[in-house]
Amino acid sequence: MTDQPQPPEADVPVKPTSASRTTLSHIMTSHDTNLLGTVHGGVIMKLVDDAAGAVAGRHSGGPAVTASMDEMVFLEPVRVGDLVHVRAQVNWTGRSSMEVGVRVMAERWNESTPAQQVGSAYLVFAAVDGEGKPRRVPEVVPETERDKRRYQEAQIRRTHRLARRRAIKELRERRAAEGIDD
Repeated sequence: MTDQPQPPEADVPVKPTSASRTTLSHIMTSHDTNLLGTVHGGVIMKLVDDAAGAVAGRHSGGPAVTASMDEMVFLEPVRVGDLVHVRAQVNWTGRSSMEVGVRVMAERWNESTPAQQVGSAYLVFAAVDGEGKPRRVPEVVPETERDKRRYQEAQIRRTHRLARRRAIKELRERRAAEGIDD
């Protein structure tokens, strides 16, 4: 695993982190609540997926589909009347996949207090062509020290995702070989 982005291949375009960064804002209403009277986590997750999908599509220059969502963390409840800002950017790119980091901020619609972080998530998107087959994505080029840190952390998460997937596959194969039917 490398700590810094590698020089791009000659035929692979590159894009800076800022090229596809975006913020999606939405005011929460009573239609968004759960049984506890706060905003349903699924509503926040949809906003996260929408913002991340927009970033992935912008970065890849076309359709991109959600492959996985990692570490969706809810830090504080969101309430009716909160103005939610979902900030997303590409943290890392592979051949046809990219990790998008998302930060969820909330502020009261009628107050001038600063927004506070209420959640975060990491999603992996795969760029696809018209037939749904993987297609190459531009390499992301981190611009700031924060972008570089996010790039390095994304590489660690990718390594862990792949190791987890491999370990689960091996466990299932061993159990099947032992005749254990799940």
